[in-house]
Amino acid sequence: MLQDAELADAVRIDSAGTLDYHVGSPPDARSQEHARKRGYDLSRLRARQVGAQDFEDFDLILAMDWQNLGELEAMCPPKHKHKLMRLMEFAPPGINDIVPDPYTGGPLMFERVLDQIEQACRGLLVFVRNRVAAAR
Repeated sequence: MLQDAELADAVRIDSAGTLDYHVGSPPDARSQEHARKRGYDLSRLRARQVGAQDFEDFDLILAMDWQNLGELEAMCPPKHKHKLMRLMEFAPPGINDIVPDPYTGGPLMFERVLDQIEQACRGLLVFVRNRVAAAR
């Protein structure tokens, strides 16, 4: 979406988890498979844990659910709390307020999660576009 909006050079994106369970591991094979069907290549990604420097380096830190948001709030320095949001805050009204865990729901759940994430990312793109324009 950033490439299509010609914003890829203006925005840096990274992914990290709040826990250290899978540090160094690639995304779940099912996640990769469903993402690949939509044109997303996750094969080079490796899990890492959110670190203190992330709160300094990034302008926005998005949680997938309320638990993750609480964990981020607990580790975030007070001066950076304004950077914390849930991804689904950018989704249209009526969509789930969290990104559910797809791992126990079968293939259909992976597709639903991708649908929700894509909807939220369209709203996030508008937000980012406005921020980039204001900074220029």
